[in-house]
Amino acid sequence: MATAELSTAGRNSHACSAHRFRRVLKHCFLVLLGLGMLYPLLWMIAASFTPSSDIFASTSLLPAEPTLANYVEGWNAFGLSFGQFFLNSFLITSLCIAGNLMSCSLAAFVFARLNFRLKKLWFAAMLLSIMLPYHVVIVPQYVLFDSFGWINTVLPLVVPKFLATDAFFVFLMVQFIRALPRELDDAAEVDGCGPFRTYRSVILPLTLPALATTAAFTFIWTWNDFLTPLIYLTDPSMYTVPLGLNAFNDATGASSWGPMFAMATLSLGPVLGFFIVAQKYLVRGIATTGLK
Repeated sequence: MATAELSTAGRNSHACSAHRFRRVLKHCFLVLLGLGMLYPLLWMIAASFTPSSDIFASTSLLPAEPTLANYVEGWNAFGLSFGQFFLNSFLITSLCIAGNLMSCSLAAFVFARLNFRLKKLWFAAMLLSIMLPYHVVIVPQYVLFDSFGWINTVLPLVVPKFLATDAFFVFLMVQFIRALPRELDDAAEVDGCGPFRTYRSVILPLTLPALATTAAFTFIWTWNDFLTPLIYLTDPSMYTVPLGLNAFNDATGASSWGPMFAMATLSLGPVLGFFIVAQKYLVRGIATTGLK
């Protein structure tokens, strides 16, 4: 019997050792994979402290002679402070977030809670708009906004957000609101609340995770958007950060790599900070959307 116990203990020890080895191997693989994904970012940050003439000549990740000259040159590269581009991006992004939160949540409440004619048809049309490539509507939108005299203003970038044009966020909030008990609406109706009061006082406070998810994605997508501002903004003083970074590129090959990498490094700060702050709500909103 003692021999059987020793044999069992040996097998258990061997199984534990094999399990521990697999865990170590898995973690080493994940660390290497993470380093591989982070290497381009680390290289860009290192290049921002390296003189432009040595960026592509050096084989080391760490700069031999770190310098802040790229940041100084990049911040004042175009006759106006690069901070102007940051202010423009913050303004446009803030208005887009406010527009999406207000319009998409209201449209989602209507689809999720109210009954009206052709409701399923309009909801299907909204879902179909998600599958429509953005490039298909660029020309019609440009013609429309040009007829309004909105070219070279922030209006083409902001106004559509107040009209619930981002169907993805509408769908996300519809799924979230459908998971809320309808008894809440009935109780609000008994207390004399109409549809809008029910939306404002009952539904909206309960959709905080979905609202945070919408705000986070809107911030990231709008902050990094290059194509839309490129189409509608022609005055350099109104450029956003992506357009400002693109201005460092020169078709003749004399691109200012150092200052561009320096400003690109700074542009990561707001996105990273916003994601860290909203991470808890972002994960909760994605995890609970559509669950009963």
